[in-house]
Parts: sequence; C-alpha cells; structure tokens
Amino acid sequence: MKNIDKIFENNKEWIQSKLAVDDKYFDKLASGQDPDILYIGCSDSRATAEEIMGLGPGEVFVHRNIANMASNLDLTAMGVINYAVTHLKVDHVVVCGHYGCGGVKAAMQSQDLGILNPYLRNIRDVYRMHKEELNGIKNEEDRYKRLIELNVQEQCINVLKTSDVQLAFRDRGITVHGWVFDLATGKLIDLKIDFESILKDIMEIYHLD
Repeated sequence: MKNIDKIFENNKEWIQSKLAVDDKYFDKLASGQDPDILYIGCSDSRATAEEIMGLGPGEVFVHRNIANMASNLDLTAMGVINYAVTHLKVDHVVVCGHYGCGGVKAAMQSQDLGILNPYLRNIRDVYRMHKEELNGIKNEEDRYKRLIELNVQEQCINVLKTSDVQLAFRDRGITVHGWVFDLATGKLIDLKIDFESILKDIMEIYHLD
C-alpha cells in the first residue's frame, strides 16, 4: 500500500457495494451495536477478526494487541472486557491466538527488547508455568506452537478471573473460548480448553458469590 489515497477510493467503492444491496445499510449501522461476541486477538496484520469468522460490522466487539494478551495490568484490555461484558452484555468471550505469532516468538528468545520487555514477561511467565511440558517437546517449531496454544489458555484464565466475567457467568452463563487461527490453512481451531478442571484449584480465591 504505497498510495494511501487508494484507501479512500476503496472506501467509496465499499459504500456503493453496501448501498447496492441495502439502501438502509448505514442507517442500521449508525443506530447502535448489539454484538454477541467479544474477540480478543493479536494485532498481527494477517490475523483479522470479523473476516476469519465470516461476520460483519456490528456483530463482534474487537480488542487486539501483541500476542492477544488479557493482562489485569493492561487498563485498555480490562476496560474493553468491562464494557463488552457489563454494558454490551456479550454472551461469548473469545481469545484467539495464531500460529506464527511474532510476540510469542520474541518471548522465547533471550534478547533485550527494550519497552517490550515488561509486556513479553507475561508470555515468559506462561512458559515458566508450563516449563516441564514445553521443555519436553524436542522440536522447536512444535514447542513454539504449543506455547502459542498455552498462551491462549492462560489469557482465557485471566479473562475468567475478572469480576465482570465472573458476575456475568453467575447471572447469565457467559462462556469463554480459546481459539487459534492457522495462517497456513485459514482454519480456526477450537482448543476445547477444560476451564472447569483448570480453575478448580483456584476458584476458592478467584470467585464471587
């Protein structure tokens, strides 16, 4: 994209394509949003949100950052979760990672990455928590892919620990999902994480009546 002005030409064509199908399309879009899904994904330019799910504007509330993190120290991520869960009342929270994630790859390397160090420390903590399993994987590429999956799992757990999600689970049965997007095939993979089993030992602490 060397010519940024091309974007505005694309926008005009997009507007006309939408109006050709529904002349009230933008009236409906401007009337408000009622998404069912909060999607927490990676900022990677190849890992889109609505497009890979086959959904459109108004159907997904999206938050993206490096390596799809949901750290309780990230006020933006926590604010998004609060707004989506408490005010928009989404029924599903999806944390979606992707194979080939540069943030996870960087966290696996022993390098000083400046301002990224505190951020990547969260991923390194995931490695520390699952060190025995990861170190048992001899193939480096397989270990890398497994850390991507485990990072998704731990970010889902971070989501489940929030008071907003715990209250929504108690009151209306909100669900949390861990997915991975495979860039090589275009497939979305449900990791089918057994959150009930994983959280059993910590819910005494992370639990609201």
